[in-house]
Amino acid sequence: MSEKREFLWGGALAANQCEGAYLEDGRLPSSCDLLPDAAHGRWDVMYHPCKILETDYGFYPSHEAIDFYHSYKEDLKLLAESGIKALRLSISWTRIYPNGEEETPNEKGLQFYEDLFKECLKYGMEPVVTLCHFDVPVNLIKKYGSWTNRIMIDLYAKYARTVLERYKDLVKYWLTFNEINMITHIPYLGGGLLVDKDDKNFNSIVYNAAHNQLLASAKAVEIAKEISSDLKMGCMMAAGSFYPYSCNPNDVMEAVTCNNKNYIFIDVQMNGEYSGFAKNHFKKLGVEIKMEEGDIELLKNNTCDYLGFSYYSSRLISTDPEHLKNVADGNAITTLRNPYLQITKWGRQIDPVGLRVTMNDLYSRYHKPLFIVENGLGVEDKMDEKGEIHDDYRIEYIDQHITQLKKAILEDGVECIGYLVWGIIDIISAGGGEIDKRYGLVYVDKHNDGSGDLKRYVKDSFHWYKNKIQEEKIYE
Repeated sequence: MSEKREFLWGGALAANQCEGAYLEDGRLPSSCDLLPDAAHGRWDVMYHPCKILETDYGFYPSHEAIDFYHSYKEDLKLLAESGIKALRLSISWTRIYPNGEEETPNEKGLQFYEDLFKECLKYGMEPVVTLCHFDVPVNLIKKYGSWTNRIMIDLYAKYARTVLERYKDLVKYWLTFNEINMITHIPYLGGGLLVDKDDKNFNSIVYNAAHNQLLASAKAVEIAKEISSDLKMGCMMAAGSFYPYSCNPNDVMEAVTCNNKNYIFIDVQMNGEYSGFAKNHFKKLGVEIKMEEGDIELLKNNTCDYLGFSYYSSRLISTDPEHLKNVADGNAITTLRNPYLQITKWGRQIDPVGLRVTMNDLYSRYHKPLFIVENGLGVEDKMDEKGEIHDDYRIEYIDQHITQLKKAILEDGVECIGYLVWGIIDIISAGGGEIDKRYGLVYVDKHNDGSGDLKRYVKDSFHWYKNKIQEEKIYE
């Protein structure tokens, strides 16, 4: 460990999943505002996104979400009681530049986030801020095709400069894009792309759009360096190492290949260039990355300071056709059912040891600090007649994962900045819009059908986490 510092215990939220107020104070719609509620059987739009702009589904949970836009002061006061030291948030691009290309930013949007970050600091919570958390101005999707167009690089850079300059004294830790590898799995969610999986040009479209995001990320790092040496710029991926199904060398090699695919974009953000694997992978797919003058230098000279990642489960792969039939949910990334792991109602497999494995893999690959910016358990919590939520299952899940992250740090020598519980307050799902799949340590009285008064109730896990933070001394 290069320096002694406080480990950042905290929680995480995202603007498009918590704020609501989607047309207030000058804000205009973003990509996530067009997603309907998966609880009503509309999940298919994620994989056939052209339907999204063509159809009025009538009910969009993100439009109100949990109304964090109006309740953030009360929510932060409540969260402060847990003793958390960091809170991950994101900025809604369309609160700052409603259409994405205005000459001047929206002052009401800028002021909202200034007030929000100051309120966090008032309670001793370090803001960890994502510049783009699945949030693309709808105007830019309609007008330019979102990240398929290189004009997005300069528009994003303008937005990034605006907020980095405005909040340079309030926010130290930044993330350029949320789960950047999701763009190849769920292109609309990951980048506002209107491309179907069966499009013959699918690979070329998504990988070149991702290239534009990587250039935009490098631009943001370059701008941050100009503004202040105190700013820490991170990238972020949906992580979870692939295991081989067996010790068959073919299974082992397939796991190596799957991990290499998952690291393609993070390799660029952390190492400054596409890996040899990536270049050969593009050749096999018939994909030509459209490089322009200055791209190579921009990527090489503006790598990220740390790697943020989400972890919900490990992944499993095989070359055996029989094993390949048994698929489970892998946070949009295909994985096989691991017979040694428990599984949730939503098909998510629970593997705390996999967090330690993943941390070792990432740290060995990049040798830069890690930051667990999402980890949590999504289940249907039930409130009893006393208004209490007894979520022992969540306590067990988080406790087991903390045990493994401690082993990665204290036994394996992995450098880690902090641990943030995902959806520390119940929020709507990014992909499907439902809320009954709850992650929070704070319950929000809101349901898939839109009913509920939005009142907050702390769960048993809230009190447990408070005690855990007080007890754990990672670097002391």
